Amino acid sequence: MASRTLITGASGLVGSHVARALADRGDDLRVALRERSRLDNLAGLEYEAVTADILDRRSLRRALKGIDRVFHVAGMTSLRAPADRLYRTNVEGTRTVLEECLRAGVERVVYTSSVAAIGPAQPGTVADETNVWDAGRYGIPYVDSKHEAEVEALRLLGRGLPLVVVNPAHVLGAGDPGRSSTALVRSFLRREIPAYVDGTLNVVGVREVAAGHLLADERGKVGERYILGNRNFTLDRLFADLARLSGVEPPALKLSLPVALAMASAAGRVPGVAGPTPVEVRASSLNWAFTSAKAKRELGWRPAPHEDTLEETIRWYRELDGARVAPPGARQPLALRVAGRIFARSIF
Repeated sequence: MASRTLITGASGLVGSHVARALADRGDDLRVALRERSRLDNLAGLEYEAVTADILDRRSLRRALKGIDRVFHVAGMTSLRAPADRLYRTNVEGTRTVLEECLRAGVERVVYTSSVAAIGPAQPGTVADETNVWDAGRYGIPYVDSKHEAEVEALRLLGRGLPLVVVNPAHVLGAGDPGRSSTALVRSFLRREIPAYVDGTLNVVGVREVAAGHLLADERGKVGERYILGNRNFTLDRLFADLARLSGVEPPALKLSLPVALAMASAAGRVPGVAGPTPVEVRASSLNWAFTSAKAKRELGWRPAPHEDTLEETIRWYRELDGARVAPPGARQPLALRVAGRIFARSIF
């Protein structure tokens, strides 16, 4: 008999791929949607739609009736969102959903956390699921909210919630309706990254992340968390690979962190000037390097080659944005190239 499965956040990048993977598995799928949810990513998928909000217990109780398994994927990933909104969605929303799952007596819950909840690795190392949380000192509201949400989730284990946690890294691939995690590639293709700092990012494909969710459901141990990541890129290396695969010249201007933070702060005080915020600069400067050895060992999870993920994301934005992205052979603006050569000779 097919499992009766509820998924939250199914209209998003990760959620829509998890929903399709569940449908392919043969689950009797119920999708919790807000009234304003965009359904483009669910086109052609067979499911029962229910109107529910992760902060509304009454609607969640209706959505959970008769459900065996729950995939809680809904959440905010924006580094620019206000801290109070991130807390409500990621922390209060997660607590509400999982408390209602416990009340409903579901057989299994897979919760989509993030490597942000684990925190960045120390310089020159990679982090795993045992990493000691130390990221609160950076003052990044999104990171703090994901950590606090996971603390709330794991707290419910003591009350008997059959919970497994997955921690995806930086997810790329086709189908990002809000351009949240894939915005970096879009900005690269549109030559909207004037400068960058030293940093490391773990990139993983959305299809593999969806497969990891199902493996966590089928093979994961209750109370455990599993990092779903792939290749650790320095930003230098990531931009070089994006340039090689897209034909668009990478950003030429690399700044020290203090200079980049000062410029971001100054730009933020000028009306009409767009650019990265100090929080985004700080986040990009950290060592988000991880190992997925545990997921590979315990779940049998195997990510695809990282080039496939980058190529898929590039194709997605070329099809979606058309002439708004730079064509192969496009160079960075001359002023930025000149500035890059000057800064390369400077010591900050």
